[in-house]
Amino acid sequence: MAPYYAPREATSIGCVTNSNAYRSPLLSLPGAQELTDESLLDAKGVAWHYGNPLGEQREIERSAVAIDRSQRKVIKVSGEDAAEFLNNLLTQKLDDAADGFSSSVLDLDIQGHILHQADVTRVGADFYLDMPSYVFATFTDFLQKMIFWSKVEITEVDLGIVTVLGSFSELPADIDPTFVRTTDWDGVQRHDFAVERTQLRAAAKLLGDAGIPLAGLMAFTAERVRAGEPELRADLDEKSIPHEAPRVINRGNTIRAVHLEKGCYRGQETVGRVENLGRSPRLLVLLQLDGSSPGDATPGSEIMLNGRKVGRLGSVVHDSDYGPIALALLKRNAIGADELAIDGESPISATVDPDFIPKEEESKAGREAIAKLRGQD
Repeated sequence: MAPYYAPREATSIGCVTNSNAYRSPLLSLPGAQELTDESLLDAKGVAWHYGNPLGEQREIERSAVAIDRSQRKVIKVSGEDAAEFLNNLLTQKLDDAADGFSSSVLDLDIQGHILHQADVTRVGADFYLDMPSYVFATFTDFLQKMIFWSKVEITEVDLGIVTVLGSFSELPADIDPTFVRTTDWDGVQRHDFAVERTQLRAAAKLLGDAGIPLAGLMAFTAERVRAGEPELRADLDEKSIPHEAPRVINRGNTIRAVHLEKGCYRGQETVGRVENLGRSPRLLVLLQLDGSSPGDATPGSEIMLNGRKVGRLGSVVHDSDYGPIALALLKRNAIGADELAIDGESPISATVDPDFIPKEEESKAGREAIAKLRGQD
């Protein structure tokens, strides 16, 4: 079990931002347009596109683009107990993480429901965690309350995340990032790096001079949806457990958010039980939406099959190759349906992308053990 620490007075988180809503300096560039619709995505304050959204996606296929994701909040966890502290709380194995190690992490409640989501990179003895802006307050509050007697300091830092998607070798020499990470996901080549927010415009110019133009968050969202990578508020709900989003779990040599062989953390019992004995009641899948419908599907809408609710719609985006696509949490018995309907004023037809339909699951180790105990073959 994770060690118990006696409480001590918590230190305050160093805050470098003011109460005004964040707006990236790159929003003042020609063509930059923010997402104006109400959205469950963490998209406020950065460009949704720069005037040619589908062309920006095409550029990823030809070379590479840079995407401003500086709306995300970043904290630094430092101190001699930082690695053990994070390892005891989060789903990733971090106690022996090497310098430069990067992955995603989840924070679960005692029942295994996903509460918080972040990306993490180790730089020397420090850990940098960046997260959707809407989880910052509750996630940092939780971490702060769990310090107790640990020798750990948690500080908000004024860094902006920039993501390069596509063929990429190295950053221009004049960009001095706090960290660079390669992200292991089922999508195009992806590198994230962090620079001081005051240096975002200079970094964007250097990238442009090196043949890596800016693209908006819409392009990133399209690639994220195709990769089956959920964003917490948009694609999951208060009942979601890690196995409902299979691509967040380590398999083989992939490094994702959930390590299946590490020590105890809150919610691990649910992860272990589902991994070894059962299967999740729902799965996160990619939907192909009917592009001939008069309106766009709304994230959060109910998904229907023969008049029954079978799921919840998540991130929706127009893809340059596939047209409108979306992530959705679906009940398992609806995944193989020929056609689903997105509920709304004008229902929209949808089908599950075949690459997201799971193969016949192999017998689980726990099930085999139970069968032997019952004398079954």
